[in-house]
Amino acid sequence: MQQRQSFDIALKELKLKLLRMGGDVQEAIRIAVSALEKSDSTLAEEVIQNDTKINKLEHEIEDLCIRLIATQQPVATDLRRIVAGMRLSMDLERMGDLAVDIAKSTVRLGGQALLKPLVDIPEMAKIVDEMISEALNAYVNNDAEAAKRLAELDDAVDHRYRKIVEELFNLSAEKPETTSQAMTLAFCGRYLERIGDHATNIGEGVIYIISGERSDLN
Repeated sequence: MQQRQSFDIALKELKLKLLRMGGDVQEAIRIAVSALEKSDSTLAEEVIQNDTKINKLEHEIEDLCIRLIATQQPVATDLRRIVAGMRLSMDLERMGDLAVDIAKSTVRLGGQALLKPLVDIPEMAKIVDEMISEALNAYVNNDAEAAKRLAELDDAVDHRYRKIVEELFNLSAEKPETTSQAMTLAFCGRYLERIGDHATNIGEGVIYIISGERSDLN
């Protein structure tokens, strides 16, 4: 009984660390997109510098998961939850890296005026932010239905991304001098689209925890 209580406490610690990491990642994405909108290199540098905090949390979560597997020898659902938690932290860490990529794009633009006000990229970022919240809640609450809803949100992100690429392609065709900036902005859309993919990976992990089956939400 005491061993089970100790295990449950460690699982709660795992959930809290994942939620904290998820919150840090969401904040990084919000700031990175805001920096892009404002062409604010100083704000972008903040995202780049803070990435070490996200990486540190991933290492802490990985160490906790390995310790749980080594000392508790979990089976069935408990083992799947730990393995999925470790993978979840890897997805979150990659999301953080992609937020840094957006921030670095802002730095590369060097404060130049944007060829058009950003509309779809911030909208993509809002959907992605919702996906991360939904994915984390699905993990914490063991909610397969919430996990499955991520597929629908991912479709909305993909639709926005295709729209961004098409619009930027047309703009650069009309004004060839804007091609470099258009490509940079298209890459930012791609980074957000990839973040959405990582969120669906978390949803797939939740379904795996509950059913032991592998699914494809992307």
